[in-house]
Amino acid sequence: MKPNSGKAKGRRIVQELKAAILESFPHLQSDDIQLVPTSVGGEDLKLSPAARDCWPYSTECKNQEKLNIWAALKQAEGNSQGRPHNVVFRRNRTEPHVVLRLEDFLDLLAKRG
Repeated sequence: MKPNSGKAKGRRIVQELKAAILESFPHLQSDDIQLVPTSVGGEDLKLSPAARDCWPYSTECKNQEKLNIWAALKQAEGNSQGRPHNVVFRRNRTEPHVVLRLEDFLDLLAKRG
């Protein structure tokens, strides 16, 4: 795969995540969530304070056929600046999935209940 094709593929899952967050939290505006260029290190989404209240995670997005989940989690943790972190991933012709620490998942469930 050419580098530009790979970057475009990675950008698609970040765009999909942004759309999903905006759909789930209709009070947010499109400019509350900014896509970070692939050449810039750190989180894949830049969030406004309002968006961070809804989506408190430092997120690493991966759109790969063969994913090293441990490396992706390490990258997400390194970008997290102490916030909960997760990895949103998919491969061709599959639905996106999320991986996060068990403690963060249980906190999320406790807030719902």
